[in-house]
Amino acid sequence: MVLALGAGTLPCAPGPSFVSAAPGDTQQQINEARQQRENLENQQEENEDRLEGLKGVQSSLRQDLEGLNSAMTQVVDHLEQLEQQIRDKEEEIVQAQAALEQARETEAWQYSCMVARARAMYEYRAEDYLAELLSAGNLSSVLNAADYIERIAASDRKLMDDYQENRELIEEQEARLQREKVELDNLKADAEEEKNKVAGLISQTSNSINATAEQIAEAEQRAKQYEEEIKRADENLEALYKKLAEELALSQAAANAAWRDISEVTFADGDRKVLANLIYCEAGGEPYEGKLAVGAVVINRVLSSKFPDSVVGVIYQNRQFSPVASGRLDLYLSIDKANADCYRAADEAMSGATNVGTCLFFRTPIPGLTGINIGGHVFY
Repeated sequence: MVLALGAGTLPCAPGPSFVSAAPGDTQQQINEARQQRENLENQQEENEDRLEGLKGVQSSLRQDLEGLNSAMTQVVDHLEQLEQQIRDKEEEIVQAQAALEQARETEAWQYSCMVARARAMYEYRAEDYLAELLSAGNLSSVLNAADYIERIAASDRKLMDDYQENRELIEEQEARLQREKVELDNLKADAEEEKNKVAGLISQTSNSINATAEQIAEAEQRAKQYEEEIKRADENLEALYKKLAEELALSQAAANAAWRDISEVTFADGDRKVLANLIYCEAGGEPYEGKLAVGAVVINRVLSSKFPDSVVGVIYQNRQFSPVASGRLDLYLSIDKANADCYRAADEAMSGATNVGTCLFFRTPIPGLTGINIGGHVFY
């Protein structure tokens, strides 16, 4: 397809006059470049919104981490207090167990003493005991001796009772200390569990902060890329505007240029084949009128003093026909792809026939571009 001229043009007249036109392909490129730049700006805004959101998330996560670290400090302090209390309780239990062991030994010793005295009294002969009492000399002494014996027995029983009571108290104390230690152990286990839970949350939050930091870095990198791409888009637009101005100048110059008559053109060997295959490339799927119109545009350029004066020169002029740039024309020429309708259209165009007047350009339609519409092209 030829490089088209822009929008706002009039249909080409069938007479010798030339209607100027703005380059359509360049205008389309400008429109596409504008749309691309707008898309980049939208993407940039979306990226900035995402970046702002990520920074907010990062700030919130850092606050959460600060709170978790504070909670961890409290849990660790509480755990240390519990561990100290457990150590103290264990020491108390050890002391109580030592006291209990001593109480049991004292109780056992008292019991053995009582047993020994009872055995001694049992083994002491009755006549000896009576003689001992009679030897006291008087009844008062006898009563005193008997009372003494009774007091010894009563004292033994009281000591035994005291020792038993003391041992029971120590046993109760040891049992209480053991229960308290179990409670402290449970509290410590709960604190350890809480510590592990907080540690897990700290790790999870830290990982989230790191992941968010990576996402922020990526978003910042994308922001730089968008800035660079927008800058390149601006440079591209500037170049396209410059190119459009040059094409407009060329179009205006062509409108005022001299035109040859078809009788003044000498066609070279091979022109017919080249033109027919170009028609096939550009309008192979178009109706015959579209094929003739493409051939007429090429011949109109041959007739204009602003373009090369030969069919091959016009067709192979730099950046004019896309099948030339893509290599498709040369491929089709190598196998002579053109059909009978393409050769017929080439013959008619080379004889001076035109169904598009003096139009020099054609392209697929775009909004705002007016001209002669034939098939899938607009000619202007």
